[in-house]
Amino acid sequence: MLYQGKNLSVTVDNNHYAELCFDVQGSAVNVFNQQTVGDLRDALTALEASKDIKGLLITSAKSGFIAGADITEFAPIFAQGEESIAGIIHSSNENFNRLEDLPFPTVVAINGFALGGGCEVCLACDYRIGSDAASIGLPETRLGIIPGWGGTVRLPRIAGIETAVEWIAGGKENRAPAALKTGVLDAVTSANKLKEVALRTLERCVDGSLDYKARRIQKQSPLNHNQVELTMAITTSMAFVGAQAGKHYPAPIAAIKTIEKAAACERTEALAFETATFVKMAQTSVAQSLGGLFISDQFIAKKAKKIAKSSDKAVDRAAVLGAGIMGGGIAYQSALKNVSIKMKDIAQAGIDLGLSEAAKLLNKRVERGRMTAAKMGEVLNRIEPTLTYDGFGDVDIVVEAVVENPKVKQAVLAEVEQKVSEDTVLATNTSTISVDLLAKSLKRPENFCGMHFFNPVHAMPLVEVIRGSQSSDTAVARTVAYANAMGKKAIVVGDCPGFLVNRVLFPYFAGFAMLLRDGADFQQIDKVMERWGWPMGPAYLLDVVGIDTGVHAEAVMAAGFPTRMGKEFTSATDVMFKADRYGQKNGKGFYNYTLDKKGKPKKVVAEEAYELLQPHVAERREFSEDEIIARMMIPMATEIARCLEEGIVASPAEADMALIYGLGFPPFRGGVFRWLDSMGAEAFCELAKPFEGLGELYHVTDGIKQLAADKGLYYTV
Repeated sequence: MLYQGKNLSVTVDNNHYAELCFDVQGSAVNVFNQQTVGDLRDALTALEASKDIKGLLITSAKSGFIAGADITEFAPIFAQGEESIAGIIHSSNENFNRLEDLPFPTVVAINGFALGGGCEVCLACDYRIGSDAASIGLPETRLGIIPGWGGTVRLPRIAGIETAVEWIAGGKENRAPAALKTGVLDAVTSANKLKEVALRTLERCVDGSLDYKARRIQKQSPLNHNQVELTMAITTSMAFVGAQAGKHYPAPIAAIKTIEKAAACERTEALAFETATFVKMAQTSVAQSLGGLFISDQFIAKKAKKIAKSSDKAVDRAAVLGAGIMGGGIAYQSALKNVSIKMKDIAQAGIDLGLSEAAKLLNKRVERGRMTAAKMGEVLNRIEPTLTYDGFGDVDIVVEAVVENPKVKQAVLAEVEQKVSEDTVLATNTSTISVDLLAKSLKRPENFCGMHFFNPVHAMPLVEVIRGSQSSDTAVARTVAYANAMGKKAIVVGDCPGFLVNRVLFPYFAGFAMLLRDGADFQQIDKVMERWGWPMGPAYLLDVVGIDTGVHAEAVMAAGFPTRMGKEFTSATDVMFKADRYGQKNGKGFYNYTLDKKGKPKKVVAEEAYELLQPHVAERREFSEDEIIARMMIPMATEIARCLEEGIVASPAEADMALIYGLGFPPFRGGVFRWLDSMGAEAFCELAKPFEGLGELYHVTDGIKQLAADKGLYYTV
């Protein structure tokens, strides 16, 4: 043993080949935390002092190589300012430079993922051998920062400008074959031969068959690109990436500018440019928000995993009641993730629609090369269409997904309860109806809870698991386990009208309705809220959701919270509904819809919508962007604060992730609670004060007032 640290070790074999093996203690994955950085520094010192080493092989003792930097350490380091950030960057850069400058060749064997800093340590090696399961990438721009340990310097010199820009600005993981094609990997082999091939590559470096020194010169020298080619590549990339990323995400463009600036420099100066940009990006609110989201995402995943572990059994067999689009989507997702599912409907037409929906989604995967036709057949075979309850006694969970009508749902749930075993969990896919209300029809309400999928099921990550007052821990745990098995983000919430996401969404829509009542233009509101970061404005969103659906849900919310969500005026959605303008589903709502060349709905201005609204709204007038944002967002913020204070949701992290995964809340703002933290509770109280006369939705909660008085925050990291 040449060196033994807490997170890595170095051994030397009889042929004088050293092996540096990463094995971070107390973690399922290898990460570059401060301990690992320190261990690597000491290991390099031991390697440099050894006189008879011929070459170095770098490996991992875990199933993946290195997941990257430990993001939980980011926030405290970033909060300490420029010197602290630059210091932590310098420590790793010094390590990687020393690795690159060792007096003998280095080869890395990449098993599984090598991301962020894990990818950058590979780039510092002379040769990179990947297993066929390897996944490599630099995802830092997705966290609002750029690669800081040489990624923008070494990758362009190894794989070229175009690949570097694509990998770094896109932030995506790249499978082994793609990495081999670009030259990032030098060879790909099976996992069981990985170490053997890597060691053989190292031996070829030692015997002179491979010129590793020439590679080092290339990585440490200015980029071999003439100025015209460089300018064209950068200009084209900037235009494309700028359009994709948008103004709210500055890191991708900053990364491209850094690559350009460093192109004419040798390693030391190029790394200095990279560090300067990293420090700048690390101090942006976007980096703070996106880094926080990463931590929150890990938190909700760990919590869901812990809840699922307490389930009395794994979900091997499921069933969905009500085929159609929603039922077909649930069946598709279940079958895709290897959980066999019965799909029942009362009519063959419903079955046909559900199977058609599943087949359509699977065909798209085949067309895009993400699935073979044979695999598609296997998935479809895991969906068993049926018009009867035959075999329901063997299923572990039944998801009821019939029409959003409490009487119909109660009747269906009471019926299916008689057809399943006594321990089968029943879950209702409802967006607004109280779980406790539906439970009244059941003999075993302890086996019942809510499982609210968002439409379209295959695309929306969130599943709200709703705990009713009689729902047992077992029922909730098994439902969470099923959501996890389906690849969904499960968040457990309490029972109330709208649960969490819709309860918070409809105050936002109420703000929209009051703005229109007071003379605002819905197109202006849409544009302002889209510029603020929403994927679509409220009028467009209502058209997509379906105005008839919105009106129905609004009535449920008003009945549940009459003093806040009831209204004493005819809203714009009421007007559209009465005029049979339901949105995209019938081609007319706030906007009219035509099909584009790809067959997708395209919105166009509908003057008749303005004519219909005119008798019910004040004379049109201009509102400032700030007032529109305040009037739209204050109701959402106060309602989500109430949900937290009432225990409908357990933590700010779960609330924020629910809105991001369920509504598309702007990720760069980090969620409603991070947005509140960014302005401060006291400032929010001042923002809301001028609008108190608009009603209870604009009244700040006691919890926010207390936070303002204490100068506190919802998040500590």
